[in-house]
Amino acid sequence: MSQPSTIPALHSVYKEFFDIGAAINLKTIETQKDVLTTHYNSLTAENDMKFERIHPSEGVYTFEAADKIADFAAANGMKLRGHTLVWHNQTPDWVFEGTDGAPVDRETLLARMKSHIETVVGRYKGIIYGWDVVNEVIEDKSDVWLRESKWLNLVGEDFIAKAFEFAHAADPKAVLFYNDYNECNPEKRDKIIRLVQSLQNKDVPIHGIGLQGHWNLNGPSLAEIREAIERYAALGLKLQVTELDISVFDYEDKRTDLTEPTAEMLERQAERYEQIFGLFREYKDVLTAVTFWGAADDYTWLDHFPVRGRKNWPFVFDAKHEPKASFWKIANWQK
Repeated sequence: MSQPSTIPALHSVYKEFFDIGAAINLKTIETQKDVLTTHYNSLTAENDMKFERIHPSEGVYTFEAADKIADFAAANGMKLRGHTLVWHNQTPDWVFEGTDGAPVDRETLLARMKSHIETVVGRYKGIIYGWDVVNEVIEDKSDVWLRESKWLNLVGEDFIAKAFEFAHAADPKAVLFYNDYNECNPEKRDKIIRLVQSLQNKDVPIHGIGLQGHWNLNGPSLAEIREAIERYAALGLKLQVTELDISVFDYEDKRTDLTEPTAEMLERQAERYEQIFGLFREYKDVLTAVTFWGAADDYTWLDHFPVRGRKNWPFVFDAKHEPKASFWKIANWQK
């Protein structure tokens, strides 16, 4: 096994290309501290800056966890991304309800959104360089454009533009992203482009698109990823891969009996990482960061999802924080 001194720091390997990030929480900044501080130069709070965590009730903000993450990033000289301000999920019910439990009107909901964004973005002004302002508003179903949500139903589709405007006012220097998954699916990709163009046509301050990158051994294809990057970049915005993981299970694979990945899985995963990072390097002029949605295989949101009782191993470091074949494919590409 390689000694740590022989393992190149991943962010150093890519210093001329893009930042290398990881999603973290209060537990992993302790249990994964060494791998985080060695290999990553950008961090994203996995959950601790989401609405329900940071603003659980009206007038009450709980910044303790988010502040600890910000302090960890600062102490280790790492950049910090903000995730996420407006989302249909992980937003407490009080945001959308009056004291009687009935839905609030448009003006009340927009005022609450504005206050939340001003408070959160304002607190981390100059600390968080960029925000996933609006998350996952595109519908996956082919015949629907925007996902049904309380934001959409109570405000109307301009809630998206308002969120960007409020965020820009709170921190004019922050880079503001629209973030979504299945972003390389041609049909959904075109709907994302339609949304972004509609914002640009209204001079809404949107600066980038986040490609989540929750991918697997089979898909999306390299051609689909390349086409998505090309089409998004043509909008004149910066791109980031914001939540990268490559599941060792194909979508149809529902097995739960594995206690470790098979040799074939690891080989295919390494090949996928090699191909995908090779593609990323081609677009260093528009791709400013690649963030993994985790750091090492001991913790991933893909454990038990979408199959209950199943472990996943989607990263380039194993559960003991040792580099996998995938790591060497993306770290030693010059050789």
